[in-house]
Amino acid sequence: MIDDIIIKPIGIVHSERVHRYETPRQGVLAGGDISVIRLSPNFNFEQAVKDLEGFERIWVIYQFHLNKNWKPMVTPPRHTRRKVGVFATRAPHRPNQIGMSCVKLESIKGLEIFISESDILDGSPVLDIKPYLPYSDSFPGAATGWVKGGLENIYVVEFESKAEEQCLWLKNEAGINLVNFARLQLEFNPVDDSRKRISAVENKGRKKGMFILAYRTWRIIYHVNAKGRKVLIKEIRSGYTDAELKDAGEDLYKDKALHRKFIKQYFNME
Repeated sequence: MIDDIIIKPIGIVHSERVHRYETPRQGVLAGGDISVIRLSPNFNFEQAVKDLEGFERIWVIYQFHLNKNWKPMVTPPRHTRRKVGVFATRAPHRPNQIGMSCVKLESIKGLEIFISESDILDGSPVLDIKPYLPYSDSFPGAATGWVKGGLENIYVVEFESKAEEQCLWLKNEAGINLVNFARLQLEFNPVDDSRKRISAVENKGRKKGMFILAYRTWRIIYHVNAKGRKVLIKEIRSGYTDAELKDAGEDLYKDKALHRKFIKQYFNME
């Protein structure tokens, strides 16, 4: 028997991405949002980061802290509908919950390491940090097994001014980041209504190619230009019916007051 290995985290990631469905499939798709690795004090980590700032990218080894069980077979999110072995994927459902991401290093201030292009969720314990070296870490011509295609299949996700304003309102009022969520969910396969969060809109006076993306009790209305590979977010709607909002007795998600305020702000004038 191999003895257990005890690993102590060296710090914690602080990020706007809190839920698993908010994380991109790869860090390079995350954009310029800044996350912070806060290293633990009293371990001489101030010395450990010396000379790290000269590297443009770093490897962050961390724990998938939200995953309690592992799966030997998983279904990848976009490349195939068949199950593949977890060791042939980057899925978080791993025996030892270990993740690794190559992120962009923005700056270092004391025990705080500022990073971007990160797919690491808020609260993830950091186990180690290593510099990225292009000459030894990059193999562009390497075979990629079952993974076919890459960024050439990506859709550009844009927001109409009304949707952009609504998203900003929700972020300021309740910390709900629908912009990140919509981009991550719709950059690949935005017309696949077999996915549980996507539904096609029936063409009853509406433009063809309209879809709805669900986020908890919110609904994101969008149009897809398949030929131009673009997604246009039209507006945000409440997922509650009028009858549900009038029912003050049941409020499972504790957000009906927020929905009423949102509707008064954006739809009572219609």
